[in-house]
Amino acid sequence: MTEQDKIRVLVADDHAILRGGLAAFLRAVDGMELVGEASNGEEAVQLARQLLPDVVLMDLKMPVMDGVEATRQIRASCPHTQVVALTSFIDDELVPRALQAGAIGYLIKNVSQQELDTALRRAAAGQSVLSPEATQALIDSAARVTPVIEALTPREEQVLALMVEGLTNLQIGKRLGITESTTKSHVSTIIAKLGVASRTEAVALALRHGLVN
Repeated sequence: MTEQDKIRVLVADDHAILRGGLAAFLRAVDGMELVGEASNGEEAVQLARQLLPDVVLMDLKMPVMDGVEATRQIRASCPHTQVVALTSFIDDELVPRALQAGAIGYLIKNVSQQELDTALRRAAAGQSVLSPEATQALIDSAARVTPVIEALTPREEQVLALMVEGLTNLQIGKRLGITESTTKSHVSTIIAKLGVASRTEAVALALRHGLVN
């Protein structure tokens, strides 16, 4: 493998021992090249702009500038550089923030060498990589977010309440004194306003966020 074929990696971590361990790993792995080390987010941004690495291994809790902001600035000025967050613990709020800032992956520091090797190669190829813990954190975070929902009319609220009860369109129509066709139209509108893809998802969302009494 030529030098041009190697994946060029920048390591950003404020803990010298951990940073040194990652550096040693990268020097020993075939196909990887350590191009620089940063001890805080500001240094990471400066080095990324100077060295244009393929991947930055980014600690998120660092002084001067945290890893989330550093990720945002690197992705803005070096669009071909991918960032993989590598942290000591999973924070349900930090995971979505890092990904929204532009990180392509999120790993915890107990990751195995083989998993880290695979993650770096996937990131360099533009493929996302999340630890199972990060994936679960995203799910948990999404479940706590109240969606922006377009207001339902009083009639649509009635229809939704009966959908939650498990009634069919025909049964809802009879209960409300409207035709089955009109009920179907209301259901379609409700699904669209709630931003979901199906009747089942509409009912689940209504229950989760207390949209009906």
